[in-house]
Amino acid sequence: MAAAALITGCAGQGPAPAPGTTAPPPPATTAVPGTGPVPGGVTEAQAAQLCTDLEGQLQSWRTYTPTIGKTGLNGLVGTWIAKNNLNALDFLQDRARIDVITTAACPDIRQQAITALEIPDLASGLIGF
Repeated sequence: MAAAALITGCAGQGPAPAPGTTAPPPPATTAVPGTGPVPGGVTEAQAAQLCTDLEGQLQSWRTYTPTIGKTGLNGLVGTWIAKNNLNALDFLQDRARIDVITTAACPDIRQQAITALEIPDLASGLIGF
């Protein structure tokens, strides 16, 4: 895998510049911010929305019992899936995707939610949408 990353990282690069010269700047990318994929198969914008939604509930989850908080987590994730027109069945079959997404996009918020809900990971708090 490391070799693939190295090869991929070098792909598209031309020969090294002659001694005493500088390399030309890399080509501009056409990616639109917020639309690229993140681990878990969602866009950056979708991941950011999930993180914002989670962050908005942290205080409530700290205040109420973990059982009530887990109900809120399920509602939040279900609503997020619906708003983003994602396949709920995929998330039901692989609840750990929520952890993958939040670990990549907002690890601090994820950890605060886990602590507030007293669960080992977000997938443990998801029982259905």
